[in-house]
Amino acid sequence: MIVMVFGTFDFLHRGHLNFFKQAKKYGKKLIVVVARDVNVKKAKRHLPKFSEKKRLENIKKIKLVTKAILGDKKDYFKVIKKEKPDVICLGYDQKMKILLLKKKLKKIGLVKTEVYRLSAYKPQIYKSSRLKIKQKVSS
Repeated sequence: MIVMVFGTFDFLHRGHLNFFKQAKKYGKKLIVVVARDVNVKKAKRHLPKFSEKKRLENIKKIKLVTKAILGDKKDYFKVIKKEKPDVICLGYDQKMKILLLKKKLKKIGLVKTEVYRLSAYKPQIYKSSRLKIKQKVSS
C-alpha cells in the first residue's frame, strides 16, 4: 500500500515526524509531497524560509519516507494521478475537506483511494507558525 502526504515542511519538527509515523501505519511506502515555493506564497502569503529544494532535501533524509517529491506548480492532482496512492493522509490543520477530496479522486479514476485526517501532535508546541514566533523571540 502506498500512502501519500502533503505539506510545506519548512521547519521540520517532532509534529512532522509524528505525522509521517501516523501516515506510515496505513501502508508500506510513504510518499511525501513537498509544496512548491509559489504555492506556499499563494496559500500562506509569504515565502517559506527554506527553498523548495532544501525542504525536499531535508525530507529525503527521513528514514520513514520512501519517496519525497515536489508538488506540481499548478495542479496538485498531477502527483496524485502519477503516483496513484492507496491512501492519502491529511494533517489536522490542512484545510482540504475529505468529502471534496474523495469526489475529486473519483473524477480522476482513483475511486479506491482512502482519505484520512490524522491527529495533532502537541499542536500548542509543534506547529510551524508557533515555532517561527519562538525562534524570532529568541533571536
